[in-house]
Amino acid sequence: MKRIKRKQLKEDEFVSTINKIVRFVKERTKELAALVVLIAALLLIFAGIKYIMGENRKKESRLLTQILNLRADLNNNPENVAQLEELAGDGKFSRLAYLLLATYYVENGDNDKAQGYLEKIPESRKDTLYYQAQDLLAQIHFKRKDYDKAIEIYKKIEDENPKDHSLDVILFHRAEVHEEKGEFEEALALYKKVQEEFSQTFYGFDAAQKIRKLETKK
Repeated sequence: MKRIKRKQLKEDEFVSTINKIVRFVKERTKELAALVVLIAALLLIFAGIKYIMGENRKKESRLLTQILNLRADLNNNPENVAQLEELAGDGKFSRLAYLLLATYYVENGDNDKAQGYLEKIPESRKDTLYYQAQDLLAQIHFKRKDYDKAIEIYKKIEDENPKDHSLDVILFHRAEVHEEKGEFEEALALYKKVQEEFSQTFYGFDAAQKIRKLETKK
């Protein structure tokens, strides 16, 4: 008898719960419909954003590939310079394009043209690419025998001590400028610093050879 009563109570409780849910749905039909529409709209917007981002990444990938291919073929097709300049523009890869154009002109002995492209790279984003451009600019001044200007650029990079750009290259190149300028003590000190702090790198090994060469001049 007790089991029957308990069963009946459970059934009544279940029916009561269902009835409450049905009444709630009827009373909140408009609100629930609006909520469903809102969720559907948000899902649609999210899907649209993901699609647009995917398409943008594809376009960026194609643009980067085109820029790199044009640079690789510049020696065979110098007329591609105009196309590479156009692709540089003000887009995401403009700084890379300007750096690639600068390296091309340095390789072909037109330092003025190379400097013009390097000066288009702003200081607002100081990453590896920026410091590579600054290093190349200093090398241009070095080629012109404007040693003080080259040293000034290298010292500025050292002072900034960028986290994403190895200083062994900068220190070694500054040492070369001092050596060419006849400032052998300054050059020797820098070569030793490179050897001690970057012994396992290419420049660390090369610095050791430079040290032996300069010490024989004493």
